[in-house]
Amino acid sequence: MFNVEEILERTKDFLFANVPGVIGAILVLIIGFKLSKWIVRAIENSMNKYNKDATLNSFIKALSRFSLKFAVVIFAANVLGIGIDTFLVILGAAGLAIGLALKDNLSNLASGVIILLFRPFNIGDFIEAGGYSGTVKEIQLMHTKLNTPDNKVVVIPNGALVNEKIINFSVEKTRRVDFKFSVGYGADIKKVKEILNSIVDNHPLVLKDPKPFIRLFESGEGAITFTVRVWGEAANYWTIYYDLQEEVRLKFDENNINLPFPQMGVHLINKNGG
Repeated sequence: MFNVEEILERTKDFLFANVPGVIGAILVLIIGFKLSKWIVRAIENSMNKYNKDATLNSFIKALSRFSLKFAVVIFAANVLGIGIDTFLVILGAAGLAIGLALKDNLSNLASGVIILLFRPFNIGDFIEAGGYSGTVKEIQLMHTKLNTPDNKVVVIPNGALVNEKIINFSVEKTRRVDFKFSVGYGADIKKVKEILNSIVDNHPLVLKDPKPFIRLFESGEGAITFTVRVWGEAANYWTIYYDLQEEVRLKFDENNINLPFPQMGVHLINKNGG
């Protein structure tokens, strides 16, 4: 077991005995981190100018930042009088705790490479993964950032993304919008279908091909249900969904189409069993 007090005492003695080296290492860290930040910005500007692949650019930017900062730390350790071999020995001496921490980080790093190679999603795609939905903003070495529709930033480890189901809503240019509309048993079925067809045909964002599908789905308990399936551009999905919901309700009201509502039948039985 490590003696914490002894380690702290030795560290203090080492620092006091190497004051010039400590000052030099601090200067290296300050200047090195600022210089690495400038280099990363230059790399980012160059990639944005010559390479339009936002996903690859994001990953290379994160890799460059990590590599440069790690190099600065190694150089500062050398200035402090700690050689690379000694530095690695110190890392190894930290034991199981660091090993377990690195295990997860290495898994996330490997998963980041897999995401880059197989591209289940790209920067700007709207995805559902890890229990969250949002637009992909950044793909880093260890994690991916999503921006949710209500403008929250969600950070998901890359390992979790690779090992779980990912739904990408942006791969295909078109999406199908599904509806179920219920009416009361007193409604005229032909009139209902006529209204639904009219609404769908007149909506400017609903595609004519594939052809819209409108059929009676079921005669259920207390209601007759119609299925409506239409296609539109993926970017227009929610506009179509809310427009049709509103227009159908308004047209049903205008044409006195009865809507279903919960009902309860009550039977009265007199004492003679009648």
